[in-house]
This record gives sequence, C-alpha cells and structure tokens, in this order.
Amino acid sequence: MNVQLQPAIISPAVAYLCAFGVLPDADTKLFTYIEGGEAEVSGSPTEKAILSWAVKLGMNFGLIRSNSTVLHVFPFNSEKKRGGVALKLVDSGVHIHWKGAAEIVLGSCTQYLDSNGHLQSIGEEKAFFKEAIDDMAARSLRCVAIAYRSYELDKVPSNEEELDQWSLPEHELVLLAIVGIKDPCRPGVKDAVKVCTDAGVKVRMVTGDNLQTAKAIALECGILASNEDAVEPNIIEGKKFRELSEKEREQVAKKITVMGRSSPNDKLLLVQALRKGGEVVAVTGDGTNDAPALHEADIGLSMGIQGTEVAKESSDIIILDDNFASVVKVVRWGRSVYANIQKFIQFQLTVNVAALVINVVAAITSGDVPLNAVQLLWVNLIMDTLGALALATEPPTDHLMHRSPVGRREPLITNIMWRNLFIQAVYQIIVLLVLNFCDESLLPKQDTRAHAFQVKNTLIFNAFVMCQIFNEFNARKPDEMNVFRGVTKNRLFMGIIGITFILQVNRQPFVICIIHLQTFSLYSKLLDNHHRVPWKVHLDSEA
Repeated sequence: MNVQLQPAIISPAVAYLCAFGVLPDADTKLFTYIEGGEAEVSGSPTEKAILSWAVKLGMNFGLIRSNSTVLHVFPFNSEKKRGGVALKLVDSGVHIHWKGAAEIVLGSCTQYLDSNGHLQSIGEEKAFFKEAIDDMAARSLRCVAIAYRSYELDKVPSNEEELDQWSLPEHELVLLAIVGIKDPCRPGVKDAVKVCTDAGVKVRMVTGDNLQTAKAIALECGILASNEDAVEPNIIEGKKFRELSEKEREQVAKKITVMGRSSPNDKLLLVQALRKGGEVVAVTGDGTNDAPALHEADIGLSMGIQGTEVAKESSDIIILDDNFASVVKVVRWGRSVYANIQKFIQFQLTVNVAALVINVVAAITSGDVPLNAVQLLWVNLIMDTLGALALATEPPTDHLMHRSPVGRREPLITNIMWRNLFIQAVYQIIVLLVLNFCDESLLPKQDTRAHAFQVKNTLIFNAFVMCQIFNEFNARKPDEMNVFRGVTKNRLFMGIIGITFILQVNRQPFVICIIHLQTFSLYSKLLDNHHRVPWKVHLDSEA
C-alpha cells in the first residue's frame, strides 16, 4: 500500500493515540526485522493495510505494548461493524479504543483531535467528515474510522466473570483518524463478470462496506453497467432489505445487484428469497459468518486461502486461489458435465429405439430377428463403454458459456434432443428395414437359404453398428449444424471411434457368435429328443 502522508503533519500525541487504536487484533501478527528490513504483517486484509500505514508513519508498537495492558477486547462484530479494546495505561488511566465502519463510528463521536493534538467539538465539522467519507467511498475506498475515549479505572469490573460480560462504552468518543483503504479488483475479475453475465449468470455483490464504496467497486468490476443502474432496488442497504416482509423480499431479491452494509443474516435472507423464487443460487464466502449462506445455497464456494475451516466445511467447492475468475471455470466445467450427460443419453436412446423397432418389426413380419442376443450384447459393449468414454470426455467449449442457464425444473431431455433422437432413429430404422426386406434385390444370390439369411443379418448388423459410430458424431453437437467442428482436438474421441471401427471390421466376434449358436443348437436338440444327457456330454457342450 502506498501511503501518501507525511508523518511531520501529525503531532506526536495524535500519532501515539492512533497507534493504540490500530493495535493488531488476535488474528493479526506484526513481524519487524531488526537489520533495517521492512515490517511484515499477516492477518486480515483490512488490518494489514491499517498496520502498514501505521508502520510507515513510524509508530512503535513495541513501546506501546509495553506501556499498556489489555483489559477487555470486543472483537469486530458484523452487526455493529466495529471492534473495540480497553487498555490500562502506565499512569493507571484507561483508554477505550474503537475501530470500524467510518460513518458508524463517526456517529458516536462528540469531539475530534486536530493535527496539533487539540480537542475540538465535532459539531458543525461532522458534515465535513461525512463529505470526506462519501468522497473516499465514491473512489471505491473502504473507510475505517479510529476513535477513543477516556474511562475511569474504578468503573471497570474487577472480577474476571464480570469483565467478560462488560460492554465497552461506545458513546462520547473522540475521533482520531479516518482511513481510506483501496481494495483493488484482481486482474481478470471484470472479464470474468462479463463472461458470467453473457452466460446468463447474474453476479450480485453482498458486502459489509459503505453503500457508496460498494457501488464504486461494482462499477469498477462491471457488476453495475453504469451509474443509471445504481438506483433502488438495484442497490440496497442490508438494513432496509432486512426490514421487508417475506413476500416483498422475494420480489426485491431478483432485482438486487449490490447490497451494502449487510450482515451475514442479510446474505442468508437473500439466498432464501432467491431460492423461493425458483432461482439456482451459488454463494461465495470466506468467513465463519458466511457458513449459513454457504450451506443454504445450491452451490457453496469457499475460499481456500482466506477461508476459515467452518466456511470450507459448509461449502460444496473450495476455490484454491481465492480468485473470482475461478468461478467461471466452475460454471464452464459444470455445464460441460451436464451437456456430456445429455449427449450420451441422446446417443443411447437412439441405439435402443432403433434396435428395438427393427427386431420387433422383423419378428412380427417374418418370425426371425436380424439382431440376436450376442450381437446386441456386443453393441451394448462398444456403445455403452466406448461410447460413454467418447462423449463424456468432451472438453468444455466457449459455446457452453453462451447458453442460457438450466432452470431448476427443466427436463434433462430437451426438445432439441427429442428432435435429434426422432430423426436419427427414423433414419436408422428405414435403412435397416430396407436391408431386411429388400435383401434379395440388394445382395447377390446365395447357394442356400440359410447362407443368404446369415449374409443378410451380417450386413444388417454391420450397418447398424456403423450407424451408431456416425451417430456419435451427431451426438457431439446436439444444437449445432456442424457436428465435426473441433472434433480433431479431442484425441480420445478420435481414438475411440478408430478402435470401435477396427473391432467391428474384425470378424472374430462373428465366429464366436456362430460357435455359441451351434453349441446352443446342439444342446436344444438333445433336450428336444427327451434323452437323458450324461454329465460328460453336458459339460463338453458347455465348454
């Protein structure tokens, strides 16, 4: 963080009090290198930024810690948007320091310290400070105010049990500083938001920041298209949303794009309202307070670096790099898996419908079926196993991100799939029926009727399998005309098609089929003659 402030313009007294106000909390650690190195800060981003600013102003935290004792800590609260600490000084005085949302802390202040360290009544200057906060918020700066007040030691609870229940005084504060923290968007976030928007995914920002800060960040990230969109109910405060009735929340929730000054419960209420309206909701979060919303959402995405263990356990997916751009990958792969399942269902239904119809029609008309049980098992082997591998391994494409999202109640088999299934099945049935009933005019005359029957069935079987091989290409792109586009990029698909073709051309399966049929015929004749079959003959026939 670049600090554009000179320590010389701040009096030592103000700097000393500010140092108390920005003391690290329990989750933040400050490491200082002795040999002229820069201090290193670890912890929450907001605490890190404030501490870095304090270190560059020359504040000596080691000296401050040695001159004070922590009496009681009020951790940062998402509802109150601030945190406080009570410190006992070496002169037995007590200072209560508060740090949090600028406009909220400012509302509790009655005085302020000027740059010379003199106490001034905040009175008419409060409007000036509010204007400064709004100005920083409009520049997408997160505004944090630091304030304190003196307190009498004899009013502090003496025993530990009462001290734990003690509520720190939060009124009649003295304003020390208002800090603007820049939380820049990561590279690629704006593009990721645009991709999500084009894919029909509406991105909503729910934050605890000032509404003006949230608006500026949303404009910077592309969540809000322009200032004209920054009106209610597109942008709303969490408190106002919370006060709406349940039906009103359902109506307003669909229009909300930015929610500022929200609590974790507001985030949960928004998720519940959207889900009741039939929306499919995905939520990102990293804090323990986000756990209810992550659990309530259809898809919970937690942050792998900044995320707490509670948030990770409540989520469905963990984003390892804490980058919103990774959400685009989640959407892309999720749609790819769903589309691949649809492709395989369309392909498999076509195979089954065509095989069923050709066998039923042939059995009714001539009494013979062109596709016997072993051949159908072979078709299932190559179509179920190899076909599933070929279609299920299709990589995600940019075309998927231009589709509309799939609704919660939309059927798995779409109208486009029914159309393709009908056309493909009718085409295959016509081809196979022509081969079955017009075999004498299409094939050369054979020596015997049995041989002609075998040749005809072999032709039908090969034609059926070849139809399925080409049907795999059609199933790749159910909603596109050019089914061959990008086919060479999927080497696994091409390899499986080649293997299926080679296995089908190989005559070994048909030899095995004939052997099994002859064995079954011998076994049937033995039973039909009502002879007692010796165990030896029975075992030999099975072998």
